[in-house]
Amino acid sequence: MERPSIRSYALRGNRLTRAQALAMQTQWGNFSLQVESELRINDLFPDKKQVILEIGSGMGEATAGIAEHFPDTGFVAVEMHNPGLGALLLLIIEKKLQNIKLIREDATHLLNNFIPDNSLDAVHLYFPDPWPKNRQHKRRIVQPEFVELIASKLKPDGYIHIATDWQPYADWIKVRFDDNKRFNGGVIARPDWRPISKFEGQGLKKGHAVTDLKYKKIK
Repeated sequence: MERPSIRSYALRGNRLTRAQALAMQTQWGNFSLQVESELRINDLFPDKKQVILEIGSGMGEATAGIAEHFPDTGFVAVEMHNPGLGALLLLIIEKKLQNIKLIREDATHLLNNFIPDNSLDAVHLYFPDPWPKNRQHKRRIVQPEFVELIASKLKPDGYIHIATDWQPYADWIKVRFDDNKRFNGGVIARPDWRPISKFEGQGLKKGHAVTDLKYKKIK
């Protein structure tokens, strides 16, 4: 199976704190998945009302906060950054969360090769790298091919919720989802249950406007 030739993420340092390293050594096996065959993520949480795939959980603050707010929902966090996974693992342990599983993998590779079509309840994509320079736009995860990929993996009436603090990227995202006739939706008010992470807070201090977008797959 081929991995994408253009990566939509950048690993900007992989050094773990002592606490993160210890959590990864002792608890990773309890909360993580090594995906080698078809994955139906709802089967991971058979007692939950729905299961949400989170693409890029960052340092895990929002993931843990939302999972704590919605104990009847399962969350599968897909992230490549080891310090972020370690930080989220610490939050899972601290908050005694039982509704999160972690996968260290490129999300597009996972979706293309292991997630069955019409199987996802929802997808969260919070603060993906905006790759702001013109020559970097090809690295943005939201491309027409990605939009179509998400459409193929969501169940009918399934949705994707996106947040970004880079207005030109918000405009880019809206154009690409609006161009796909398999979705309805657009800009929404920020839900009160989505926590403001340290990263988002830094953007707000710089005067960045945060845009939330939600698109539902048409039956």
